[in-house]
Amino acid sequence: MSPTQPLTLVIATRESRLALWQAEHVQALLRARGHTVSLLGMTTLGDQILDRSLSKVGGKGLFVKELETALQDGRAQLAVHSLKDVPMELPEGFALACVMEREDPRDAFVSPRYASLDALPQGAVVGTSSLRRQVLLQALRPDLRIEPLRGNLDTRLRKLDEGQYDAIVLAAAGLMRLEMSERIRARFEPAQMLPAAGQGALGIEVRADRQDIIDALAPLAHMPTWLTVTAERAVSRCMGGSCSMPLAAYGRFEGDTLHMDAAWGDMEGSKGLVRVQASAPVTDFASANAQVRYPAGVLEPAALLEAVSRAGYRAQLAADDAPSRAPASEGSGRWLLLSVLFSLPFVLEMLAMLGGRHGLIPPLWQWALATPVQFLVGWRFYRGAWHSLRGGG
Repeated sequence: MSPTQPLTLVIATRESRLALWQAEHVQALLRARGHTVSLLGMTTLGDQILDRSLSKVGGKGLFVKELETALQDGRAQLAVHSLKDVPMELPEGFALACVMEREDPRDAFVSPRYASLDALPQGAVVGTSSLRRQVLLQALRPDLRIEPLRGNLDTRLRKLDEGQYDAIVLAAAGLMRLEMSERIRARFEPAQMLPAAGQGALGIEVRADRQDIIDALAPLAHMPTWLTVTAERAVSRCMGGSCSMPLAAYGRFEGDTLHMDAAWGDMEGSKGLVRVQASAPVTDFASANAQVRYPAGVLEPAALLEAVSRAGYRAQLAADDAPSRAPASEGSGRWLLLSVLFSLPFVLEMLAMLGGRHGLIPPLWQWALATPVQFLVGWRFYRGAWHSLRGGG
């Protein structure tokens, strides 16, 4: 089918005011290109569960599963998402077919009484359910009370206006799209509060076998945004990023060079905020995607450093993190311990599969054989990571 041939399309969308604006925006652009487009409003599980944080009930996938089901059974042909709400790995059979030009990616400070975060009194209540925002807010103002805040944009603003919070933090892009910029008292610069991967960008998901729709969406794509958010999501993917992890990643282009900033914070506050930076030429998706993969859960600075180093270029710890580097004698033992812990599941899984399926390796021998493999594989990896952390070549 020719990419220019008109199509009849249905967009699956959540029914919040912001989600409908996003779907109607894409609908108008496709109609202007001759396509017939209607909307299918849906309520997702994420919209229904409002009494618990996303990290405790299933993460970002709660906002897209029902929409993907509509794509799978043919009730709809595409779904429009806020890209920061899309899981880092799409289910098999689905594709991110288009990323549109990014709106302001920054976080917004919203308050009826206070002009900025600095103006809040000690002990003021700030609402957000984003673990990323919680950690970054705590780093900026450890004296504040950070309380959960769920619901769509209008619900969150209503709770603020009712006096349940002194201030809340929202994505600036959503407020701007709904022409509510006047509610923004201040915008956090990325140096203060690093945005989430994909924040401010819209992504369009389709079934991977619908090449005709992928072709129809091509004119809507904005390649600089797409390459940037691809790199951001690659950083998050390498770290096992999800709603249960306080991870930020933000890229920006200068010519053909993509500058990437990433941050990870410990929810317990025991490790402090880790921030890293890296830069490299990026001209296609291959150079935007990270070339390394790490097991989910390895949340040490060296792994984050390597995760933002794609295609061989180096990342350096920010100067304000330099004092937190562990001495070599302490760090070497820690990396060795981590190598054992995090390589163990993968080795045992492989051996258990061989032994269980073919009866070759009894369970006790699985443990005995796993130990040298852990050291050979895990220690070699972490030795390189520790060397990078200390500034070696």
